Amino acid sequence: MVRSAGGHGSDVQWRPLSSPLLPCQGTLSLTFTLKPPSSTTMAGTDSKFPIDLTKLKKVVLDPLKPQLTEEQRADLLHNIQLMRDAIVLFTATGAARGVSGHTGGAYDTVPEVNLLLSIFAGSDKFVPILFDEAGHRVATQYLMSAIEGHIPAEHLLHYREANSKLPGHPELGLTPGIKFSSGRLGHVWPWVNGIALANRDKTVFMLGSDGSQQEGNDAEAARLAVAQGLNVKLIIDDNDVTIAGHPSQYLKGYDIAKTLSGAGLKVLTVQGEDIDAQWAALCEIIAYKGPAAGKVADIEGTTHGHDVIPVKAAIKYLTARGYPESMATNILNNIKPNAVPYLYVGSSKETGANRVVFGEAVNLVLDKLSKEEAASKVMVIDSDLEGSTGLKVIHQKHPEVFIPSGIMERGNFSAAAGFGFDQNKFGVFSTFSAFLEMVISEVTMARLNFCNVLCHFSHSGDNTCHFGINSFFADNSLPDMQSWLYFPADAAQMTAVIKRVFFERGVRFVFSTRSKVPYILKEDGTRFFGDDYEFVPGVDEVIVEGSAGYVVSYGDMLYRSWDAVLRCRQEGLDAIMKVGSSHFVLVVESLNQKTGLGSKFGTWLLERGLTPRYGYIGTNKEVGVPRLLAVPSLMVCFAGCGGLTEQIPTKGWIPSVRRVAARCLCGQQLISPPVAIILKIRQLSQ
Repeated sequence: MVRSAGGHGSDVQWRPLSSPLLPCQGTLSLTFTLKPPSSTTMAGTDSKFPIDLTKLKKVVLDPLKPQLTEEQRADLLHNIQLMRDAIVLFTATGAARGVSGHTGGAYDTVPEVNLLLSIFAGSDKFVPILFDEAGHRVATQYLMSAIEGHIPAEHLLHYREANSKLPGHPELGLTPGIKFSSGRLGHVWPWVNGIALANRDKTVFMLGSDGSQQEGNDAEAARLAVAQGLNVKLIIDDNDVTIAGHPSQYLKGYDIAKTLSGAGLKVLTVQGEDIDAQWAALCEIIAYKGPAAGKVADIEGTTHGHDVIPVKAAIKYLTARGYPESMATNILNNIKPNAVPYLYVGSSKETGANRVVFGEAVNLVLDKLSKEEAASKVMVIDSDLEGSTGLKVIHQKHPEVFIPSGIMERGNFSAAAGFGFDQNKFGVFSTFSAFLEMVISEVTMARLNFCNVLCHFSHSGDNTCHFGINSFFADNSLPDMQSWLYFPADAAQMTAVIKRVFFERGVRFVFSTRSKVPYILKEDGTRFFGDDYEFVPGVDEVIVEGSAGYVVSYGDMLYRSWDAVLRCRQEGLDAIMKVGSSHFVLVVESLNQKTGLGSKFGTWLLERGLTPRYGYIGTNKEVGVPRLLAVPSLMVCFAGCGGLTEQIPTKGWIPSVRRVAARCLCGQQLISPPVAIILKIRQLSQ
């Protein structure tokens, strides 16, 4: 069924019901320590959840009866409205704390969710899990977790707060009540096909969207589902809205119904806010033996609907719904962005967004070309992320080189490579670092054809919802061919790198973080990568000389490592930010400890006859609350809820290194990476 709904709908919620997991999923038991709300009015996240989820009504529907009774319709609309109210309220807390939160998709699909829950409540012929290939609709999963009693409803007010176990995508094993991990876009349908193969006597449902269906994986999944006659039923929210715009405009010819019908699926189209039409269509695709899709058309409006609802809009919405204005304001206006109190030494208070500066730096290169020469020589292709990866400024200033495209990383990368097949032409491709793992084969193809491609992967080192921590997968050529990977430490170095390598030949990779980073400062307070700085590929940057040992770092971890080195020097331990034949070498990075620089650097030292004491710090825990120091191995882990800035310092900085070490060894305190780096330096120096 493909969802086609005009206008906005009412708000919704569902009542608790049993949802047995598939045998392979196991169970999860985690404890939340929340203070029970007092009888007096409390503010912010201390408030009692003000929307009464116990008012949800139990609805049981039979797919053999495609017409709703008056009572069923009324109860469904009641639940839909209540759930939507709850989603608006708790996702708006993400806006209040400055971490976004994606309200629109979850709000949109509440009618379909309620219909599926009503089916699950009345029969065991269905796999009772709301599989969803759009991870940004995670608010639905968290709401269901609260309704089913896995987490207190009050915990929803901590939505996307660091270490709340409520990250931006659902992660199995992290949040109680979550029944699957959505991973990256386009990965769920092929996986759900396997679940259908393992449960041939049941029907499996998957919620999808016009954005996620752009991924190439789904085309392969459609062919397998049809060939095997799998009882997979898709419910596609076709609202013509993705992050960068409207598919009908930037991807002309893209039609979900025609695409799925062409693959052999039965496809029905209904209006999303017509609950009777939705139910009738759902009954029809359930009765159909084999894969089918319902396309639910819903005009969500602007692309802002993809992101979190602003606080003011949420208050206005809930007030219009009849709730006292104080209900929303008491909660939302008392939640503030979480500032990191620790002041790093060796870097500026001013910060720059490297992912945005990438595009600005490309413009500096293009500004030196005529419009005609630029259009002939350079092609920049987007994957629906131009506002997130820095390409928007290129689109605005140099539209002659810009190609808007959809959520099709493999095809878009290969298009950039094909453009750069001519030795005098250069393709530019950009997406999130998480999607690097999806284009490895295409990268090899580009290398085999000696293509010129400049790749920008933003959100590198991001948490497990994007999992952009395997950046060194790009370094997969044979030794006779060079791989160039660049991870600038600040905005000034990003500009210098792009200006230097833009017209270099071959495949080049540039990485940036989602978070802003400060500027690296010299010991005299001036910028290290200042106006007189010139980037030279393959040459180590020496931040400071010393005598005790070497600390090797890059990207977002350089300013944190520089802070640790400076504090060590204040205590008389003269660690240096350089590599060579000294007492120890320590590599500090935010990438995967198994695949990052640290996994390679020790070998490189041995190959050169260097045998210092060696240590490396990086991400080492895939799911769960960050454990930033594991004594005695002193391994750092950054994976978990929240962005890197929040993941890295869990308990804040404590100035006395010796006192922190003593408390940590006694198991009394989690500590921040600057302390972990200092402790590791001290350990290696002894």
